[in-house]
Amino acid sequence: MPCDRARLRARPFTHHASRITAFPVLARILEERGLTRTALGSTALACAATDDVTARTVLAFVVAIVKAGGLAPAVLSLVLALVLVAVMLAWIKPRIPRWLGNAALESVVPSKSVMAAVVVFLFACAFVTDVIGIHALFGSFLAGIAMPSHGEFRNSLRVRLEHFSSVFLLPLFFAFTGLRTQIGLLQEPAGWLICLALIAVATVGKLGGSMLAARMTGINWIDSFALGALMNTRGLVELIALNIGYDLGILSTLIFTMLVLMALLTTGMTGPLLGLSNHLRAHLALRTKLV
Repeated sequence: MPCDRARLRARPFTHHASRITAFPVLARILEERGLTRTALGSTALACAATDDVTARTVLAFVVAIVKAGGLAPAVLSLVLALVLVAVMLAWIKPRIPRWLGNAALESVVPSKSVMAAVVVFLFACAFVTDVIGIHALFGSFLAGIAMPSHGEFRNSLRVRLEHFSSVFLLPLFFAFTGLRTQIGLLQEPAGWLICLALIAVATVGKLGGSMLAARMTGINWIDSFALGALMNTRGLVELIALNIGYDLGILSTLIFTMLVLMALLTTGMTGPLLGLSNHLRAHLALRTKLV
């Protein structure tokens, strides 16, 4: 019975995790290929941002339900989470600029005291969400949303935190995920077939779905294909969701390994698929010119 319940809980989580788009990875790909200021890049960023926020919200609800262990505690956790979001956006966010002061907001480089205050605020938000039954990740996410956008404060704060996280925390996270990924569990041909089927379904669902939706809005087939390839990127956000599911006991080690491989392979597909779309676009332009 416990195994059956775990499988039932894993199905919606697996379906949800396979739909997440990695916004940071996507933004970096667009920047490297010079697509950030194009119509395709702007559309992809808007879709990914919406997808990212929606995914985090739904994931928060899933975590609350799983950690609560019952309907009444789950409802209480969700209500407390909604109250926290309302307080953060309606009361705390408008007051942060006044608490920090204009000097800190206009400064190109945040002072040590400001950085310490921001880090304490971040951990406090993470602690609160963890206490009410939502993963600490969502408290950190709310803390980032609450940061003021006045002057260069938000951008300079992002750069400072990114330097530390990318050099120290990110390698540890990937190493931790790699230690959990047990490729040896896929020794049987049936295991690899299931993994390949999972990758195919995830790719068709995300790339194909995005491609058809874009085509229905009037975008040509080649740009629709490129947009689908960009939305198929998963990367870091997918791995975070998978680790949360693994920690909660929703995902078995085998399913976790398959989904990690799916996230890495679909992210790796993005570059070649964008190259293919550029080739098709150049070929079409050449044919049009010849005609």
